[in-house]
This record gives sequence, C-alpha cells and structure tokens, in this order.
Amino acid sequence: MRERFADSDSFSRIRPKGASRRGRRADRFDDSQPEYDYFASYRAADDEHDTADGTRTDAEQEFSAPVADGPAVGDRWSTWDQSTPTEKGPEPRPDWVVTELAAVDTELGIVKTGKEADVFLLERAVPGTGRRTLMAAKRYRDAQHRMFHRDSGYLEGRQHKETRISRAMAKRTAFGKEAIAGQWAAAEFGALCRLWSAGVAVPYPVQITGTEILMEFVGDEDGTAAPRLAQLRAEEADIEDLWGQLGRSLALLAYDGYAHGDLSAYNILVHRGRLVIIDVPQIVDVVANPRGLSFLERDVRNVGAWFVSRGLPPASVEALVDSLAADARLRR
Repeated sequence: MRERFADSDSFSRIRPKGASRRGRRADRFDDSQPEYDYFASYRAADDEHDTADGTRTDAEQEFSAPVADGPAVGDRWSTWDQSTPTEKGPEPRPDWVVTELAAVDTELGIVKTGKEADVFLLERAVPGTGRRTLMAAKRYRDAQHRMFHRDSGYLEGRQHKETRISRAMAKRTAFGKEAIAGQWAAAEFGALCRLWSAGVAVPYPVQITGTEILMEFVGDEDGTAAPRLAQLRAEEADIEDLWGQLGRSLALLAYDGYAHGDLSAYNILVHRGRLVIIDVPQIVDVVANPRGLSFLERDVRNVGAWFVSRGLPPASVEALVDSLAADARLRR
C-alpha cells in the first residue's frame, strides 16, 4: 500500500516522527510466556565475524540492528481501544469500520493542510487478512502552530463548565489556546456524530483521541480524494441534483437548530455524484448565538454563488434562505 502512493502527485509521503509508536504491547501479548528471540542465532553468528578493529561489513550490520516488537517505524497499533464509548462513532457502525485491536494504522500521505488542522490519509488494517479501510485523520495543531482566526464569533454561545478555563480561553493564554484546540476537536466530533445520526451528508466519525479525529475517507479505494465542489467542471456537475442534495442536508441542520457557519464550495466534496459536507468544527447554534441568522444566511449565499455562476436561478438561493430560517424557527 505504501508503494502505491510513492509517486502520487496527490499526496506527500509522511516521514516517521521519532521512535515507533507501538502502543500498549502488554495489552496484546501474554507476557507470562517466554518471548522467542528470533534473531539470537544471527547475533551469535555475527559475533564470530567481527573484524580486528571491531567494525563489521554492511551485510553483517544488517542483523545487528535492534528489532522492534510492533509495527514498522512510523506506523502504530490501532487506537480504537484508546477511545471511550462516547469518543466513538454512533451505532450501528458501517461495516467498513475496523475495530479489531490487532489492526495497525499506517499513514499514507497528506490530504489537506489548513490553518487550524491538517488532514492525513490513514489505512487501518489487520495484518495477514483482507480487513482494511482508509480513513481521514484530522489533527488539530497545538498552540504554537495554530491560528485562531475563526474563534471570535463562533465561540459565542459556547461556555466551558469551568470558569477558569473559560477565562483562559477568552484571554488566549497558552493554556487557553490548548483548551480551544481541544474544544474545536470535540465540537467537530460531536457535530459529526449528531449530524450523521440526523441524516446529514457528512463523513462518518469513527473516533476521537485527544485532538485527532478519525473519520470516513471520501474518495476512491486507491486513495484518490474526492474533489471539492469548487474543483468540479461544469460538464461534471449535475447542478440541480447537487443543489437538491445540499438543500436537504441544510434543512436537517436548520431543523435541529444549527448552521454550518463557514460553508462554501471549498468545504463540500462530491464523490461519484454524492455531495458530502466537511469541516464542521465551527457549527453554530443559531438560537444561542446572537448572530445565528446571519451565519445561516451567509452559508447559503456563499455556496449559492457557485451554483448561480453555473446556471442556478438566483431566486433559488433566496428561497432556500427563507426556507432554512423557517426550519430553524428564526422567522415566522
């Protein structure tokens, strides 16, 4: 699978960072049994071929390297058991979700970089079987490498249960920024779970661990990511059908009292005619947020401009704005 992406223009290879992330080995092996040292015979034979100055040939040195007892460097054990039940996606889960603890996570490349988070392509597979799946791993950046240009406004109506943390977030201290990063990740995962369960066209959320969200990879089996709506050529897009799909998802959002908050043709994917809304950490409670209606209206008009430029009647955009405001009970 690694070789498949080696020459791809769509992805950048991920270099291993530090030592192998082997997870909790004790959870997967019975340490009461003696561990078989497969390379002991090689080391014994190697000792016999040391040169006078203590050096060894390249071929001989190959067998003297430390042997890892887990996945290859840069890979890790599946993190499924590191998430609590509330940190896992809603049930019933799709059949493609791999929950086996023997699975290994392998990074295959980077899908998208952003100011708040980066998205990586990750394969979770059970070695020796055909059980595998591709996922998108969205990782929010830490306080030193993350820009919070969207925090003001979106955080209105959201309060942390501890006033000390709320004050730190308001002052943007280092601790406050870390808390905001965690809140963004938790907010997005919670929103994905709620929206998926409500029938909104969003990626299925697999799990969250810290500030990493694993979710459905929207794309092909070979790792080719679905294009954004903004990247579609006119001849590839069924404008009326896509507008209808978008309207149904936004109606479900509005009826539940929410707006996307940052919707545009750049955070909507289209895969084989299926429209999928992504990037929902800033989802807005249009009732609690004093600017809720303006967020809802802006969402529709932003993405509506793309559709209008490709032949959608402008009246359809205004009609959807009015319909969603009514669904959200913001207008009578």
